[in-house]
Amino acid sequence: MKIAVAGAGYVGLSNALLLAQNHQVVLMDPIAEKVDKINNKISPIEDSEVSEYLANPNINLRATSSEEDAYSGAEYIFIAAPTNNKGDNAGFDTSHVEQAISAAKKYSPEAAIIIKSTVPIGFTQGISAKTGFNDIFFSPEFLREGKALYDCLHPYRIIVGYSENSDSMTLKAKEIARLLLEGAKEKDAPTLIMGASEAEAVKLFSNAYLAMRISFFNELDSFSELHGLDSREIITGMGLDSRIGLHYNNPSFGFGGYCLPKDTKELQVEYADVPHELISAIVEANATRKKFITSRIKNLEPKTVGIYRLIMKAGSDNFRESSIMDVMDGLAQEGIEVIVYEPLLQTGDGFVLENDFQSFIKNSDVIVANRITSELEPHLDKVYSRDLFREN
Repeated sequence: MKIAVAGAGYVGLSNALLLAQNHQVVLMDPIAEKVDKINNKISPIEDSEVSEYLANPNINLRATSSEEDAYSGAEYIFIAAPTNNKGDNAGFDTSHVEQAISAAKKYSPEAAIIIKSTVPIGFTQGISAKTGFNDIFFSPEFLREGKALYDCLHPYRIIVGYSENSDSMTLKAKEIARLLLEGAKEKDAPTLIMGASEAEAVKLFSNAYLAMRISFFNELDSFSELHGLDSREIITGMGLDSRIGLHYNNPSFGFGGYCLPKDTKELQVEYADVPHELISAIVEANATRKKFITSRIKNLEPKTVGIYRLIMKAGSDNFRESSIMDVMDGLAQEGIEVIVYEPLLQTGDGFVLENDFQSFIKNSDVIVANRITSELEPHLDKVYSRDLFREN
């Protein structure tokens, strides 16, 4: 069976590889460099499982920049196009998803469309009504950067939502769930079939909860720093309560990346007519944390601050809305010289890039690291970090 996937980011590529274990999959992306890399078995993203599966000759996957080539004859078309925020209080830009749906239906009108992109609550139902296409589904992704394919292979849950409540749509939704579970290593993952809007809400509220949890432990850490307390001991003591748990509790400079910042802002927009405090507070708490981190570094009175890596976390190649970027900007506004060590970049964009590690260490009065790696261990006397548990 032919399946098409639109978008070769970490969501689209990992789902394409999952499905290509058992089906012919064509991955469509307009960026020629990504297409060439995938067809040459080179991963365009930092993900060890993706690299491993691309090199497997039994994976039936090829990439193309032709919509007609990708979509024609496909029975299922997965949409993993970007949905970035349009701006403050403006919500998601869904134009790429809408364009992909239009092209998919043009070349394969009988195909079932499965949206993997994160969209506003009510989008799937609205686009179905607008286009007259009833066989559009929403299946949220819950993937970590750097571990996207691993999470596809070991899913916590599989959710498929649809907008038209009929026997035929229910059967198709179950078949989509079966396809996603077919290539997984964990065959007993919970599967939920529900309304499309409810499935969209699961995605946004899940990320809002994760952002809230990060913000909580970051604010605990801020309190501890100012009062001379040991954050690690407090967090460990809390986590032994099974209702809280010893997971997802490592302080940071703030949440960032592809999903949490944009999804919490989108949910804040969706709450415009709903009484609330908490959702907006999550967004504001993240900004407050980054300002606090900046002030703590300034108090060390460095002349030159070295920023160790711009990536969000170890094992990733993502700089998007990385919290350390705002810390850099705050330090620069205070007149502090900033240099950056980031091996993934060849040139700096408005900042001084120093990719000789020893020169970076020597020239930095304070080294700021959101996450500590083994190469920093010999230089911890210079390091400022809130990475208490050495995990992402």
